[in-house]
Amino acid sequence: MQKYSVSGMMCAVCVSHVEKAVAAVDGVTSVTVSLLTHSMDVEGGSPKAIMAAVKAAGYKAVPDKGEGDAFADTQSPPLLKRFLLSLIFLVPLMYLSMGQMIGAQIPACMTGTDGAVWFLSAQLILTVPVCVIGGSFFVGGVRGVLNRSPGMDTLVSLGAAAAIGYGIFALTEVIIGTVTGDAARVDTYRHDVYFESAAMILTLITLGKWLEAKSKGRTTDALRSLADLAPKTAHVIRGGTEVSVPVSEVKEGDIFLVRPGERIPVDGIVTDGVSGVDESALTGESMPVDKSVGDTVSAATVSVSGVLYCRATHVGEDTTLSKIIRLVREAAATKAPLARLADKVAGIFAPVVTVIAIVTLAVWLIAGEDFRFALARSISVLVISCPCALGLATPVAVMVGSGVGARKGILFKSAAALENTGKVTTVILDKTGTLTEGAPSVSTIIPAEGVTRAELLSLACTLESGSAHPLARAVTALGEEEEIPIRSVENFTDTPGRGITAAVDGEQALAGNRAFAETCAEIPKAIREAAEEAANRGETPLFFVKGGVCLGILGVSDTVRPTAKDAIDSLHKMGLRTVLLTGDNPKTAAAVAKSVGIPEADVRAGVLPDGKESAVRESLADGMVAMVGDGINDAPALTRASVGIAIGAGADIAIDAADVVLMRSDPSDVAEAIALSKRVIRNIKQNLFWAFFYNVICIPVAAGVLYPTLGLVLNPMIASAAMSLSSLFVVTNALRLERK
Repeated sequence: MQKYSVSGMMCAVCVSHVEKAVAAVDGVTSVTVSLLTHSMDVEGGSPKAIMAAVKAAGYKAVPDKGEGDAFADTQSPPLLKRFLLSLIFLVPLMYLSMGQMIGAQIPACMTGTDGAVWFLSAQLILTVPVCVIGGSFFVGGVRGVLNRSPGMDTLVSLGAAAAIGYGIFALTEVIIGTVTGDAARVDTYRHDVYFESAAMILTLITLGKWLEAKSKGRTTDALRSLADLAPKTAHVIRGGTEVSVPVSEVKEGDIFLVRPGERIPVDGIVTDGVSGVDESALTGESMPVDKSVGDTVSAATVSVSGVLYCRATHVGEDTTLSKIIRLVREAAATKAPLARLADKVAGIFAPVVTVIAIVTLAVWLIAGEDFRFALARSISVLVISCPCALGLATPVAVMVGSGVGARKGILFKSAAALENTGKVTTVILDKTGTLTEGAPSVSTIIPAEGVTRAELLSLACTLESGSAHPLARAVTALGEEEEIPIRSVENFTDTPGRGITAAVDGEQALAGNRAFAETCAEIPKAIREAAEEAANRGETPLFFVKGGVCLGILGVSDTVRPTAKDAIDSLHKMGLRTVLLTGDNPKTAAAVAKSVGIPEADVRAGVLPDGKESAVRESLADGMVAMVGDGINDAPALTRASVGIAIGAGADIAIDAADVVLMRSDPSDVAEAIALSKRVIRNIKQNLFWAFFYNVICIPVAAGVLYPTLGLVLNPMIASAAMSLSSLFVVTNALRLERK
């Protein structure tokens, strides 16, 4: 994926033109342009050809090297400067043009018929600097026409140019009337000018764009606050001495020191010390997490109570904090499915509005109105239309929603994921590591008749030492605690969802579930009954076989997460169906399901990894499905689901396969993610409704459809103000998401 920064875009039409231009480049397979972040992501194609295509479309693209402050506000300062400069000339211009109407005094040389030329010339002289200050509108407008890609600049520049053009025509008529002594001619055109309208249009739209830019900047506040959490320096141990260095100079493998109250500079593993670490910056969890030797720590978290020595494992752009920021930025740069209609409309918006403006002018002239009236209606149509609101409706809501999620430890990888999460009707949850703690322990040891406890544990610990499964780790942890020696094994084979086999002391041995054990041994009745009793208690019975003989079982229990029941209750209150999907035995699965409130009919036990994927596929027939899991064996199901939700503490492959990552590893965040998505969807729909409603209602009103019946017309200056406020409404509406 190639990333670029794009300058010169003003509205959704610009985005559409850039995307079309780049999509036509040889080798480009996908392109996404964000008006909010002024960024572009491109798959395929050569950078040189891509930048040339953007330039040919009338814009500028440069590779995004990730340097500098990614969240710096570069748009609003120049816009504010342009607005203030325009105001210097607009105020006296408005005083001149409107002064006589409100009884204000104007210079005597500009009064009466004899002063008309000076009166209008002074207005033109004050209007020209405003046009120069707002010259980017005219440059962009002309460029859009030449490139056959008219946008907001084209509409604004057409409106302003029409007003100025007619004003110059009126001034010419006044000059001719003055020279020829035609007082009637002078009086006809003396007040028949739109210089102040042209200047006001440019000034108000500049003000609107500044307010919009300031508001858009607020949508990245969540990310900016995250980025600001990272400390600028780190205390690194080099040559046996503590030295303070910039965080950028910390290398993987360096040992760094963190004192109480200090933020951890990079990701690492604790090598010495004990401390509580406040991880709320990344997970939203307010309670400190105890850290000791061997535990991982993340950049931007805070050591609360003790001194920690850590070895750096991830630095720079590879830290957890950087990945979170990158995920949210990338999500904001992608497009939600709801944006497709707006994109289609934006592609034809400016040409259609231009045609409407021309038709408006013609209709009023045919209806017998004077040219001044018809021109005012036409200009109003041009300047009231707002493609910007269409372009911002979706990305601002996505950016704010993603930022809110990031603060709560919920990461949406794309705009589509953020939208689709709120549309799910079924939530399928893995058991181990999702509803349970994922750190099981051995709670029952039952040797078969004639087998000692030591013999059973020796075989169990030897076999499970080669597996990374959570249940295997529980067995090996017991072996380490009791110092049980591990024997050598050969031909180790791991069969996901069933168990493991290996040769121990020259004999074939097996560890796994009952069905797997029964493939090579007969299970004694006493062992079967003991296994059922363990399962009824919510334990997972592991069978161990050697040389075709069952040596016994170990019952492994995994504590249900404290928040699991509340999480399921929340999902049910939202009207969602919940399904428990696990490779564990039916009795254990049923016990866990009962404890958290999942109906027995919605429990699927003894499911292999490919079976999980099949179960998700079957559920898709009834609507959109969210799959929540944490293990490697959940990856196929996470990929198949409409929305894959990975528990953050799970395997990297599960996180990579998922659309949403829950950093706190808390199942209650599943309901929170869905609720947040629903709020974002509602906000996007509100924005899109406003954007369409505004244009559909305001353009006809600007054209004068209410004039014949109500005598209501829209002044071009009021139209330009309305256009500016339209985009501002969309952005501020999205910012409401931060209040919940």
